[in-house]
Amino acid sequence: MLTVASLAAVLGIVLLSSSDGNANAGRTGRHTEGVDLLQQVADYTSRFGPDDGYRPPTKEDRTGIAGAVGLLLDGRRTDAEKQLSQFDFTVTTVRDRVSGHHYAVVADRTESAVTPRGWGRVYLDLDSRPRWSVQVPHPVADRGTEELGVRVLRGAPGGVLVVAGAHRASGQGDAADVAHRRDTVFHAVCAELARHKLPAIQVHGFARSSAPGYDVIASTAGAPLGRPEARRLADALADRDFHVCRAWSRHCPLEGTENMQGQAADEEHVPFLHVEFAPALRGDGPEAERAAAAVTVVTRGWAGGGTSG
Repeated sequence: MLTVASLAAVLGIVLLSSSDGNANAGRTGRHTEGVDLLQQVADYTSRFGPDDGYRPPTKEDRTGIAGAVGLLLDGRRTDAEKQLSQFDFTVTTVRDRVSGHHYAVVADRTESAVTPRGWGRVYLDLDSRPRWSVQVPHPVADRGTEELGVRVLRGAPGGVLVVAGAHRASGQGDAADVAHRRDTVFHAVCAELARHKLPAIQVHGFARSSAPGYDVIASTAGAPLGRPEARRLADALADRDFHVCRAWSRHCPLEGTENMQGQAADEEHVPFLHVEFAPALRGDGPEAERAAAAVTVVTRGWAGGGTSG
């Protein structure tokens, strides 16, 4: 039988839980499911092909979805879910079995439809305050960059992974080449992250013939901001026996000077790294692990030494 004091304590716990529901939803989500995040992303992008369709979003689509991601960054999950549902997007929570971290997954309901829109996904670390992002604009087309993006996400707390939702050659013309366009959901989300002052690394892939003698092409997409981080990254890669072309000190191919997300970051005075990786560094072997480990030298710095928020 409950005493008056114990009943009051129970009611107090219930009321506290109810009043803090929105904040807790932003952290833990409504359910937790153990997955291998790398495999989940690989399964998602395995459906992408150059002959698949792509539906260009309207301005309302872009601003609405990006704004909802901004609400998630601010810890307002319930509000974000409500706004995303208007655009046929959902938010779920998964626990990555490898890193142990919980992530909010922003996904398009049309992904499983006969004609998906191809607007992409966002993975946001729920166990730490958002501090930085890793962006994958050309999954499948730049083979293995999606898996590399997950490895980078796992390397430091507070990360946000943005994955484009279609092959860069799908759709009409270059409509799905999100690295070079501002009218995509991918760009709108990345610009929102920049407005929240999250520094970013964008991962790409190049063919060996494009830059003989190099394993990595590191640049800041032509902006001076981010050069200290770029130098640290290049040094960390060199320490792991990779040959790096440093675009701030010499001419390199594929420097990303026309990258739209880099320009948006520069407009917000946020560091942005544009990094091209050779095929072996995007595979499943030890070279890919060493490359991702080198990137964590920078992302852990952005994360504030690995402290949780």
